[in-house]
Parts: sequence; C-alpha cells; structure tokens
Amino acid sequence: MNGSLHRLREVRQARAPQKLMQVGCQSWTAKNLCVESYHEEILYYTTRWDALCPYIDVSEEMLAMAPRPFVVYAVPPDSQFGVPINDKYGMVDCFSEDFWNEERRARKFKEYDKQYRNFTITMDRIPGKDLSADDIFDMGAEHFEKCYIADEEVSGFVDYIRTLDILVIRVVSPEGVLVLTDVSVILPKYNQLYGSFCQWNRDFKNKSPGIYACLLACRWARDNGLRYYNLGPVDDYGYKALFVTDYEPIYALALVDPDHPLAQDPTSPLKIDFKPEELNQIYRNGAPVVEFKTAAA
Repeated sequence: MNGSLHRLREVRQARAPQKLMQVGCQSWTAKNLCVESYHEEILYYTTRWDALCPYIDVSEEMLAMAPRPFVVYAVPPDSQFGVPINDKYGMVDCFSEDFWNEERRARKFKEYDKQYRNFTITMDRIPGKDLSADDIFDMGAEHFEKCYIADEEVSGFVDYIRTLDILVIRVVSPEGVLVLTDVSVILPKYNQLYGSFCQWNRDFKNKSPGIYACLLACRWARDNGLRYYNLGPVDDYGYKALFVTDYEPIYALALVDPDHPLAQDPTSPLKIDFKPEELNQIYRNGAPVVEFKTAAA
C-alpha cells in the first residue's frame, strides 16, 4: 500500500503544472532546464540553451534548481556570475577597414566571391517569435545530428529567440541545389551578430561554404550597423583565424563535488576549461564559493 501511494505521489508531481522561471530572454521549468551531457561515460548537466545560444543568463534560482554536476558555458560578459575559462570567442570587427583591406583577407574574399558569382544568395531578417522548432529543424537537422545537438537544445534556441531577430542566409547553386543555410542571432545589446549554426552541402566542400557564410554574415553585420560578428569559440576551429580581429573571454561556472569523477578525470572539460580553484565559484569577483554539501542530488 505504501509503495502504491508513493507511486501515485510521483505521478501527480509529474502531472502538476511546472512553475515557469525567467531570466533574461530565457524561460524554463524544473523539468526542461537541463540536458544530459556526457564525458566518456560520465554524466553531467548543461542547460537547454548550451548548444546554439550566444550568452546564457544565470540566476540563483536556476543554480539552486539544477542537478549536479552542472556546467553553464557562455555566461554574459556583463554578468555577476561565472569565471573566465580557457577558451575565448573569436570576434570580427566588421567596421574595421584593416579587416576588409588586409592583403590576404582581401584576396581570399575576392576568390570566394568569384566562386559564388552565379549562385543565388538571400539574407532574411526574421523575428524569432515567428519560428517554431520545426522551422529550426528544417534549417539545421543534418547539422544537429552531426554535432549531437539534442532536440531539447533546439527547443531552448526557440525559447531564446522569442524576443530577438535572427538572420537566415541561404545560398543556392545555379542548378537550384541548396548549398548552405546559415543562422545567426542579432544581439543589439552587445552590438553583434552571433553565428549559431551553419548547415552546408558536402557536395560543395571544395568551395568552402562555411567560410563563405561567415563572409556573408560579416558583410550583413557591417551594412546593418552591427560592429561585431561573433564566430563562437575558436580554440578548436582553425579556419576561423582568417576572420578574427578581436577576442572576448568566455565566462562559465561549474558546480560539482570535488570528488566526482568529472572533477577528477584529467581529460574532462572541467580540467581543460577551468582552474581547479574556480570550480564551484559562482560569482565573478571571487567569493562566495559553493559548498557542495548544499547542492542538489
């Protein structure tokens, strides 16, 4: 009887309305906040905005609600939360004459324009509120599968852009074949365009469609009054060096039991990205540090 009552209570809790939380342009419930991530076989949790969104706002309520280990990457540069990690955003100063006129870049850009001179290019600014998860999957399903981006993270992206506009760039070959679809988030607050994802046709690999998409996005940002194009993290992406003019620190936080395998494994993202003393540090300017005994199970 007691077991049946316990099961009934679990069912009722699962069916109960979830309290909707909000911070910045993000909304969540206890049920949809986190996505399961893995390092080898070690489970940890990231937020549903982790894969596709530029900056992830944090609140104390969010941190109290999240299971552990919990890692939040790309906390806004002007937030009180998070610490700088061992990676950085590559930024393009689209207003810089030096960027456009530097000899090697100018030559490469001219080569790409020549390769695509007979292709059809469209650039559409779309209110995020007009887009559904199905719309986003139509633009990037192959990319999401290839990069192991979870459905929940696509839903997180749809949530994130409700109050923002996105830029959708498409390039079509003279034969009518879609070469690429590139999606960026327009961030007026930070005077930037953020490259979220680019899905491109492998049949056109010799034309470097991903690089050409970056060039088109930089031009759009310049022509529409946004100074920076944010290429995302750069340490693992050598091709981005063609564009980068500036770097921005990436801020993050990690809440983890110091004895947890994720904190002990020398190859884990925590070892690679964080200084040991900055694990469980919530606030950017030092103390307080989380005592793990208060963390959720």
